[in-house]
Amino acid sequence: MTSIIEVEDLSKNYASTVAVDGVSFEVLEGEIFGLLGPNGAGKTTTMECVEGIRKPDGGHIFIFGLNPVTNANSLHERLGVQLQEAQLQKRIKVGEAVALWATLYSNPVDIEHLLEQLGLAEKRNTWFMNLSGGQKQRLSIALALIHDPDVVFLDELTTGLDPQARRTIWKLVSDIKTRGKTVFLTTHLMEEAEHLCDRVAIIEHGKIIALDTPANLVHDHCPEQSVVFSVKGPADTTPFESIVTKITQNGSAGEIRLHGIGEDFVSNVIHTVAAQNLSVLNFRTVTPTLEDAYLKLTGHSIRD
Repeated sequence: MTSIIEVEDLSKNYASTVAVDGVSFEVLEGEIFGLLGPNGAGKTTTMECVEGIRKPDGGHIFIFGLNPVTNANSLHERLGVQLQEAQLQKRIKVGEAVALWATLYSNPVDIEHLLEQLGLAEKRNTWFMNLSGGQKQRLSIALALIHDPDVVFLDELTTGLDPQARRTIWKLVSDIKTRGKTVFLTTHLMEEAEHLCDRVAIIEHGKIIALDTPANLVHDHCPEQSVVFSVKGPADTTPFESIVTKITQNGSAGEIRLHGIGEDFVSNVIHTVAAQNLSVLNFRTVTPTLEDAYLKLTGHSIRD
């Protein structure tokens, strides 16, 4: 796949504070690429350097082969940017804001269709100050998409939203990719990164410590799975010992938890349960997540 964004050895300092320290990655055409990490890790600074909003202190950045700082005018029509803390005038109406943004570009999309797509058509005459958090984020996305850009930057787009609004935004981001666009987003929400991103880079203290697909990161760093089931009466776990790495039991609840690795682990457990003719009351698998991989890589949970 074609590299749309190339970042090599990027660095950015604020006085004595090192915000970004030798970061390198590429974003491929048509993918959703996520920069994942806690607040203060360097995500927004990295994104703003890539967008051309901030000038890096070192390294090289290219978007479509162009420098985003020195070639900003050439990239203007091809990039759409949603900023983390963008605010509009309190009494600007949704329709007015979209119409104003449309005048900044030579070939804007159909405004009414865009409002319909983002569920804002009925809010076109509503002041910005009266929108909910999710509606404000959808408007922010609308302004980033007003010129049908090839690359869309989304910075912490669902922070502070309730689960329903978050899921709505996720659907919008997936739809952007479906239309053949490239998305570069930052987030500190593990579930969001795992749900949306084709690949993620985990950044800590200004350095990228891992980069791969969410599935590969989980597979490489947390290969162990668990099978949990309850049985009626006592159960002999000896037959499971050859296929598991660990067995734990909760005697009072009759619950057995088997830990193991490998693609055949769950199948082997099922076959052994059947061979032992156990009376199973419930059965579930527990698979590791991106959050588990993050914990393994960093040694701590993500901090706000």
